[in-house]
Amino acid sequence: MMTNRNRSGDGLGDGIAATRYFEHKKGTITNLTSWTELSKKQFSDRLIQIAGAFPIVEDQSNEDQKHVSVFVHGFNVSWTDAVTRYDQIKADLFDRRDLGQPILFTWPSNGSAAGYLPDREDARGSAEALAQEFTDLYTYLSGMQRLIVRTQDPAKACRAKVSVIAHSMGNYVVQKALAVAAKRLNSPQLLTLITQLAMIAADVDNDLFQKDKPLDGDGSLMANVCYRIAALYTGLDQVLGASAGLKHFGTRRLGRSGLADRTAVWDNVFDIDVSKVIKDENIHSSVFESPKALTLVEEILRGRDRGQLSVVASV
Repeated sequence: MMTNRNRSGDGLGDGIAATRYFEHKKGTITNLTSWTELSKKQFSDRLIQIAGAFPIVEDQSNEDQKHVSVFVHGFNVSWTDAVTRYDQIKADLFDRRDLGQPILFTWPSNGSAAGYLPDREDARGSAEALAQEFTDLYTYLSGMQRLIVRTQDPAKACRAKVSVIAHSMGNYVVQKALAVAAKRLNSPQLLTLITQLAMIAADVDNDLFQKDKPLDGDGSLMANVCYRIAALYTGLDQVLGASAGLKHFGTRRLGRSGLADRTAVWDNVFDIDVSKVIKDENIHSSVFESPKALTLVEEILRGRDRGQLSVVASV
């Protein structure tokens, strides 16, 4: 777990603090005393150790490569709710389907539907912390790439794909974080930072990725550092309907309406209507609770062809 929440009793609060790092091995996951705090170097070394134990796969088995994946939750989510959702995703999506290692990035989301704008400000503030993690990750990956070229040792090849799963306003955190990281790295084009970005019920503008936007705009920068971006949406999402109704800026929500114009977005960006694979209750979070929808997320992370994904989403 990475977090920029402040410490509060036996858990984490709703205030912003310096980024801290933790590992959970046993005990009640919603009690911070069950987590071991690590330094940033210890945290990085632990992830390198975990990913280093992943098998090397041949090119023809690319879809079987394991992931180190960052999960970013949405707005109005307490720390206990965040780690509970993370634990469920880890069990149902990563452990059960042998996908690799998820990481929770939990940010101080203390809003409500009525307090949408303050929570959006929290999201923007938290993006800086996540941007630093993405920047450091790129530095590590580019260093490893140079090492492989220099040594010509295939055993040193990266054994993990890096992916991101973002939910609701967590997508706004990721949007701002990736844009900041891309600018810090001078819009790198020689190395993919994020292999797969799954934007679930995204509470962001649905014209974010239109190609007529400025090249230094968030959508263009995100498309530049991600290999592929998938937006999962449904018109049944009343939470995003309320989100759109509570403000008078921007456009419709990506997670409710899909892309504004599918014919004019960057070619590594696409959307999928998940209405047929989610449950009827708690629609805003239903992708995480429906086995069919989780299968779709799994296929996205594995890098299945879009045609195959459409078949999964229509079942």
